[in-house]
Amino acid sequence: MTPRPRLLLLAVLVIPVLIAGVWMPPLRQAAIFFNAILVALSVADRVSTPSLKRLRVTREVSEVLNVGTRNPVVIHVRNTTGMPITVEILDEYPQPGTVSNEAINLTIEPHRERFGRYSFLPEERGRSEFAAVHLRSMSRFGLWTLIERRELSTAVRILPDIRSVYRYELLARQNRLEEMGLKMRRLRGQGSDFERLRDYRRGDELRRIDWKATSKNQRLISREYNIERNQNVLLAVDCGRSMLNESEGVSYLDRVLNASIMLSYIALGQSDNVGFLAFSSRIERMVKPVRGKPGIQSVLQQSFDLEGRREASDYTLAMEHLSRNFRKRSLVILLTHVIDEQHLDTIHEALCSIRSPHLLMCVFLRDLGLTHLANRMPETDVDGFQSAAAAELLTAVERKTATLKDHGIMTLSSLPDRLTADVINGYLDVKARHLM
Repeated sequence: MTPRPRLLLLAVLVIPVLIAGVWMPPLRQAAIFFNAILVALSVADRVSTPSLKRLRVTREVSEVLNVGTRNPVVIHVRNTTGMPITVEILDEYPQPGTVSNEAINLTIEPHRERFGRYSFLPEERGRSEFAAVHLRSMSRFGLWTLIERRELSTAVRILPDIRSVYRYELLARQNRLEEMGLKMRRLRGQGSDFERLRDYRRGDELRRIDWKATSKNQRLISREYNIERNQNVLLAVDCGRSMLNESEGVSYLDRVLNASIMLSYIALGQSDNVGFLAFSSRIERMVKPVRGKPGIQSVLQQSFDLEGRREASDYTLAMEHLSRNFRKRSLVILLTHVIDEQHLDTIHEALCSIRSPHLLMCVFLRDLGLTHLANRMPETDVDGFQSAAAAELLTAVERKTATLKDHGIMTLSSLPDRLTADVINGYLDVKARHLM
């Protein structure tokens, strides 16, 4: 409870009268009388105003929220007193995040319930909570501000941004996937799973002709095959210190997780199995291969609260763990950020030292700052030196990347904002070439 400006002003007005009362006793008596009335009025105001403790407050919010999406939050307030109450409500929402309106103002009739609504936009994934609810109300005569902090903790899980999944579904229905940079296609006639018979088309291989059906129909009939299904795709996500770098305010780890979720959704939609491994200097999380689009929830639940560690990643540990726990031949996609050629040497040694039945694909996030520095037009000698140094670092990494290709390891280099599309197209290319 704090005095409002109205009460403070009335109290201040008495002071000059009290000072003048030193020389004029009647004024002093009047000031004391006025002060007594003010005290009585303020006490009566406080006593006649219902306590905020008699308000019942509940919060309604989903247990699972999404980064980058406005999530509704509803505050219910029930007035158990016999008088109407006007209350201002401020909620302690998770940080970092923004809300549509900071305060909710409600006038609640006696023994009635009202609710206020606002939307919360989280900016960081992970486990968090809505803490206390702050109530503020003005007393009956406007002399006091009543304040109460109501403990009302609500734990929530904030999942990575999955808006790209919804956008993919929408564009897929409209046959406009090229707007996302994806080259989606059904790979007919190239797989090993028989799908149907159809009329012969110029360019079909002779070995695809079904001579029995051709004889029966008196025209050339070809067999059509569909791409193989039920294959394993294992995503190995680096959570080491190199993934703490950021571009446009988003960490490389978040970029990789968003790409992993989108790739998992598409691979599951292609009837493949998807496994997930997160590692740093230790194994952070592991999801055994799941199947079907509902399996995306397993990947989300295990990845939403991953955090980058300020430690060097142990690639040998990660590859040994994969070889030991996943026996079936799989497409292993390693997503990481390479700082320099020494870092790439470490990855190279780890991958080449392990004999594995898996098909390895390394996806390297290119350093956006170095790329811009190498591509800019220098205006001074210092600018020229910096651009040359950046270009030399990038070239050294590219040379080391070529050595991975020489050992049969596929590589893909991508800028952060192109990562999702590049990874998905890389997966589709592997499927099209039947490398798994």
